[in-house]
Amino acid sequence: MEEMISIPRSEYEQLKEQIASLSAVVKRQEEEELSLLKSGHSSRTFLYHPEVPPDNNGSERSIRNIKVKTKVSGQFRNRNGKGADRFARIRSVIDTAIKNGQEVYPALSCLAKV
Repeated sequence: MEEMISIPRSEYEQLKEQIASLSAVVKRQEEEELSLLKSGHSSRTFLYHPEVPPDNNGSERSIRNIKVKTKVSGQFRNRNGKGADRFARIRSVIDTAIKNGQEVYPALSCLAKV
């Protein structure tokens, strides 16, 4: 038969809080693991392809420019409402050329010929 141990109430409360805290951490970790399992192979692409970064910081950096322009100066407003779309397409070509180590001007020239 197990022997009962007597501990002060304050120590008991501290232990109880620590267990609750650990329980919350374990639950959060289990939720994250389940989320990764549900997302499938796409969330682990960077493990199989070293050229793919494990985060999307590059993508977020590339859209920051247009968001700042829109918020600060209200740019991209024109009669037909396509200014932001046109800017995004051109900027996408520029960013892709830079990422792939290509010259920007020839990439834009190809775009102009289309």
